[in-house]
Amino acid sequence: MSSIQAVQSSTRHYLVASDFDQTLSFNDSGSVLADLLGVRGFEDKVAGLADSNLVQQGGELAYLIRHDPEFRRVRREHLVEAGRRVRLKKEIPALLQFFARGFAGYEFSFVVVSAAPREVVESALSGLVPPDHIFASEFDFDPESQEVTSVRRVPAGYGKVAVLDSLEQRWRIATDRIVYIGDGSSDVHVMLHVNNRDGFTIAVSENRQLARIARTTVLSDSAFSVLAPMLKHVLRLSTSDVREVFESHGLTLDTWDHAEADRIVVGASAAPAHAGLA
Repeated sequence: MSSIQAVQSSTRHYLVASDFDQTLSFNDSGSVLADLLGVRGFEDKVAGLADSNLVQQGGELAYLIRHDPEFRRVRREHLVEAGRRVRLKKEIPALLQFFARGFAGYEFSFVVVSAAPREVVESALSGLVPPDHIFASEFDFDPESQEVTSVRRVPAGYGKVAVLDSLEQRWRIATDRIVYIGDGSSDVHVMLHVNNRDGFTIAVSENRQLARIARTTVLSDSAFSVLAPMLKHVLRLSTSDVREVFESHGLTLDTWDHAEADRIVVGASAAPAHAGLA
């Protein structure tokens, strides 16, 4: 039985779903893969596909791997190595520990929903997020040449909505207990879907289109920072209690600027104080 199937229903069970590229990481999987292969002009290729409306936003890399002559050289080992080279945001282990432990009667299931190749995401998050909690682009490979022969699925655009709907039904989670975290235009459809059903959405970039849709925007180099608005607006904690949660994980909430977006600076405290609110 997978860990997803083993989750028990709870009256306060929240599904927290996060994008990967530039949400949990600082860079784009496609750029890392292009550098690995020595392919130039990756951004121009993506922009050209976006202008042509040939593929859903977010699905450009999967399309290039299958159809672009330079990216047709991609093999599984290239995807795994690209994942190793992805630079992750700080404090991801602390964030995942918080969700795993739960909080004051709340239970959280954390998943990654990304249009990046599954091999890249699994490699980058190895030892942090279980493979059955990762929903990403999947390919079929030729058994002899290891060339990509087809694209099986790409969770981009409405594809992300389908993943969340499936998990919601499987875990019997109320629609207002879904939190989605993303960074770009490919997250617009899923954020609108979550908002329309009273869930909570967090943007982690200054993308203007997304900022108008997300319930809040968090700009930080720490993955743990997304907990600040979630604890305040979803769990209804006071600012002082939010600070205490950070401190219980050995972190300090050094700056929390509520100007147009939550600009958060997270630092390390002297020692975790695991008692109290946790």
